[in-house]
Amino acid sequence: MVNCNPETVSTDYDTSDRLYFEPLTFEDVMNIVELEKPVGVIVQFGGQTPLNLAMRLHEAGVPIIGTSPESIDLAEDRKRFGKLIADLHIPQPINGTAVNVDEAKRVAASIGYPVLVRPSYVLGGRAMMIVYDETSLDQYMKTAVDASPEKPILIDRFLEDAFEVDVDALADGERCVIAGIQEHIEEAGIHSGDSSCVLPPYMVKQEHLDTMRKYTRILAKALNVKGLMNIQFAIKDDIVYVLEVNPRASRTVPFVSKATGVPCAKIASRVMTGQKLADFNLPEELDVVNFFVKEPVFPFVKFPGVDPVLGPEMRSTGEVMGMGESFGEAFAKACMGAGAMLPLEGTAFVSVNDSDKKNAVRVARRLSDLGFRIIATRGTAAVLLDAGVECERVYKVNEGRPNIVDFIKSDEIDLIVNTPLGKSSFYDERAIRRAAMQYSVVTFTTLTGASAAASAIEALQEQEKLSVISLQEHHA
Repeated sequence: MVNCNPETVSTDYDTSDRLYFEPLTFEDVMNIVELEKPVGVIVQFGGQTPLNLAMRLHEAGVPIIGTSPESIDLAEDRKRFGKLIADLHIPQPINGTAVNVDEAKRVAASIGYPVLVRPSYVLGGRAMMIVYDETSLDQYMKTAVDASPEKPILIDRFLEDAFEVDVDALADGERCVIAGIQEHIEEAGIHSGDSSCVLPPYMVKQEHLDTMRKYTRILAKALNVKGLMNIQFAIKDDIVYVLEVNPRASRTVPFVSKATGVPCAKIASRVMTGQKLADFNLPEELDVVNFFVKEPVFPFVKFPGVDPVLGPEMRSTGEVMGMGESFGEAFAKACMGAGAMLPLEGTAFVSVNDSDKKNAVRVARRLSDLGFRIIATRGTAAVLLDAGVECERVYKVNEGRPNIVDFIKSDEIDLIVNTPLGKSSFYDERAIRRAAMQYSVVTFTTLTGASAAASAIEALQEQEKLSVISLQEHHA
């Protein structure tokens, strides 16, 4: 085991026979290879970093087992992958690449705003951004990254209001077993590591699930995957798009393994050494009993002054899992595990951007039906009152006193739903979210997250006592 992070579980002394704390650079790995003379090297379990090394190691004669470095490069190289997807007639968001500002403007104009811009071959969505106009694109290209022909900027059409789904699969070059289909609770545009997700999916149509299964099997064969792979899909206007394919284990593999009771990493390793999936008596898709919710854990409390709004750059530092007989119960347990105690009663503050106002009515009505008093800023309050939802109006920070931050500080707010409103009220929102963090008020910055919270509160109100069971008992 070669690992540059001493904090991880893989560095437990009884996990591997020999453990190297070394940086994951080409030179360091080559030194270890020369000393150990391995029969095979696995690069699938270290995320993006080892994949970026795979081709150089292969060219240096290192025996990489599992999915071949050529297939890894085919999935990672945006241009080659785009051509493969087009040849297979699988939809993907319109995209292009650019190495300078003028090229980026031309590509973005032909795609149409908003666009998602990011450097190629990066970790954790670093320097990834949703850009809504040419001025912001100009600024991004000047400050965020150094582009070059070897590492161009990737520009994708951003699918607004789309739902994202993660699929993990095991393949042996011939057969493909779907390990888990996980529906993201936050909409597309939030980094998958920062989004809560639920297994099995609870809101995706059956036809879309079947389409995803079909595309997963086609791509596993086309890329000749041996071991694990992860595909991110987005669903918008009844079309299933492929966002990206990772020919490696994703961060959701431990979650899927615990939920299904099947050790996916162990099976993938055996497949890489030549065994077939048929040897493990696995069904076409792994079965899940009950609901499992993965909830990210954020470090915001430790960084005073940081705005906790989520976006395409990953900000979470860990994750927890909740299991329940209903989605609401599982989400409630996951929130508890992440340190967010959902209130069962009290006052909920709702303030959302214009595009969210229509859907905010549904969330506010649910909270009102659950017994919450609703307060809202002027624009949101007008929409809620029009729709027949009882609510009281409260001042924004710059409108007068007592304003919403005063209410938070005097412990009168129990739950906050605040979706980002754009530059104009940026100051106001930051003040709200920072006060919420300082005074430990549970805050949701997406409507889908708030809706999931309403389901969780409902489950908590209905059940006097939550059942607790260990994974071992559950799978037994």
